[in-house]
Amino acid sequence: MEGRERIIEVDCITHVYPDQTKVQICGLEFVVNRGERVSILGSNGCGKTTLLKHLLGLLVPKEGRVRVFGIDPTKEYPEVRERIGVVMQDVDEQILGPTVYDDILFAPLNYGLEKKKAKGLAEAVIEKLNLGSLQKKMVHYLSGGEKKKVALAGALVMEPDLLILDEPFTGLDPLSRKELISILNELNREKGITFIMTLHEVDLVSEVSDILYLMHGHGHLSERGSPEEIFGRFKELENFNLEEPTLIRLFRGLKKEGLDFGSPLRIDEAIQLIKKKWNDKQKP
Repeated sequence: MEGRERIIEVDCITHVYPDQTKVQICGLEFVVNRGERVSILGSNGCGKTTLLKHLLGLLVPKEGRVRVFGIDPTKEYPEVRERIGVVMQDVDEQILGPTVYDDILFAPLNYGLEKKKAKGLAEAVIEKLNLGSLQKKMVHYLSGGEKKKVALAGALVMEPDLLILDEPFTGLDPLSRKELISILNELNREKGITFIMTLHEVDLVSEVSDILYLMHGHGHLSERGSPEEIFGRFKELENFNLEEPTLIRLFRGLKKEGLDFGSPLRIDEAIQLIKKKWNDKQKP
């Protein structure tokens, strides 16, 4: 978006894994502006997680350029990581504390904050995410949705500018997924936190994204735009082995039957369009 600060720039990077698997994240330049909600949509194994690990400075590109907050995350790792919260796909790998409270307190103490300040940050994020009833519980015995919330709390406790989420909705039941979507959007709206998340569920994209990138093959970025722009080009989606979102398929089918309500991507939009069409029909 014009006038917004670029906080992420990735220009055609190449990474070679130890088994000689080569991932080239090329095609379009990957750009994220401050305050945006950006999703990367693609099938498993296409390179989404590889991209995220380069943003975090966990992988070093063999070729190409990565800039996070204007610096190279592999060379200025501590400075970059302090400004980024992360929720990985397997949250068990990042939850370290025996209890929920211990785990959330770990990051601020690890960064050298005095105990009083660290406790204040931990208690604030516990209140924000409604984790008070869980804070004394052993993390090992929590449900998958509860563990995701604990991992999110650990990612947010240091009040990051950027939140990176790798398949955050995988394995969640519908209610937990709805709650997580609500929390993330509230954080973006109220705190201005920038999101980058990987997804493969097309039906969730419009709920959590301003900008959508499509990735296929081994890292090829060939589409960038709003969800409305991307999903309006169904024939191109087929090249990515992706289906249209359920609502688009439904309203496209209705249109073929002579009932044109538009092409909503969210339930609330669909309700308003149907309501408007109905009210217009009732007018004399």
